[in-house]
Amino acid sequence: MRSFQSVFKIPELKQRIIFTLLILVVYRIGGHIPIPGINGQALVEFFEQATQGRGLLSFYDLFAGGNFRRATVFALGIMPYISASIIIQLLGAVVPYFQKLQKEGEEGRKKITQYTRYGTVLISVMQAYGVSIFLESQTTANLQIVLNPGWSFRLLTMITLGAGTILIMWLGEQITERGIGNGISLIIFIGIIATFPNAVLDEYQQISAGNRALLTEVFLLGLMVLTIAAVVALTQGTRKIPVQYAKRVVGRKVYGGQSTHIPLRVNTAGVMPIIFAQSIMFVPQTALTFFPNSELMNSIARFFDFQSIGYWIIYGILIIFFTYFYTAIAFNPVDVADNMKKYGGFIPGVRPGKRTAEFIDNILTRITLPGSICLAVIAVFPYIITRFVNVGFNFASFYGGTSLLIIVGVALDTLQQLESHLLMRHYDGFMKGGGKIKGRRRF
Repeated sequence: MRSFQSVFKIPELKQRIIFTLLILVVYRIGGHIPIPGINGQALVEFFEQATQGRGLLSFYDLFAGGNFRRATVFALGIMPYISASIIIQLLGAVVPYFQKLQKEGEEGRKKITQYTRYGTVLISVMQAYGVSIFLESQTTANLQIVLNPGWSFRLLTMITLGAGTILIMWLGEQITERGIGNGISLIIFIGIIATFPNAVLDEYQQISAGNRALLTEVFLLGLMVLTIAAVVALTQGTRKIPVQYAKRVVGRKVYGGQSTHIPLRVNTAGVMPIIFAQSIMFVPQTALTFFPNSELMNSIARFFDFQSIGYWIIYGILIIFFTYFYTAIAFNPVDVADNMKKYGGFIPGVRPGKRTAEFIDNILTRITLPGSICLAVIAVFPYIITRFVNVGFNFASFYGGTSLLIIVGVALDTLQQLESHLLMRHYDGFMKGGGKIKGRRRF
């Protein structure tokens, strides 16, 4: 508590925190302004019938902070920006032009950011058009979701949702520049946290109605604490490879000669494998809502049922696959070895160049295996909770999966930035006994 009190003793840090909170308040206010021409009651009924809290639309709504379900001006959330960022990152692995930009330092980063913004605008407009067509085609209880369908509604929706996405992107950039923490990550974080009070209220109603014993609820809370601790350990787990730099004489100064290390994360891919795997696994259930009378789609949907063992096994295998896939894209051992060789660095006992790249790649492959398995277990854990403990899915989603990984990652990253500001001004950080808080890969 003394460390948190110290935060507000630093004027600059206090201003950054207040600015961040105000931006997040603006985001939450915008999340309650509906798109013109929508029947809100019909939309809520459709989501309850079509997704039941577990579908591709519900997964998208998770990143939109509940705005997609309410069809607000922020209905697309920050997903178009994330999609554009992923596309640019994938292009950096295969297109020489983007590879060159990634190596040009600050100027290259600015160009990549600009291309990401252009991609965000394009993707948001395309998705907004798809949302307008989708809403026009849906009815529930003989009520149309769109009051006046047609091109006027489509164009208005494209402009509204596109502008909303651009505004969210700008708000996130303002937090990153003038606030505390990574803006895009914090916007996703606050959207997920906003659903937690309702989940807790549902659990309280279960206890009040006598559907669950108090001792069982205490056990569930203890299990949640242990799960969060496991996710923190997975997020911060690293394998340090020692690196030695040779001494170099430049003019009258001597450079190098120090020892350092390369921190290889156990979970280099972060939350991306779960996002990819979840998107694929939700397709059959979502497709069934469009073809309810198809026998083939019903058979496929039964095989991919959320409570089936086959679903869990395939889901876990996909997460392990995408963990290796995204790690190979996010971390290039050849580039690391070349940079080390360029600046006179070497791993003791390993020849610089190709041998160093192979050595790093072998270690990364070995540590990624347990990391991917742990990631798969954490992702599947909410479904196990819902089946064997009879917990609501909204509350069970905080026992693992995408929600918990994002919450833990963003919280650690924000605390790490707060701690850096405190240590710069000679205040104690949040961790006194152990090491400092380590951040994680940002979105």
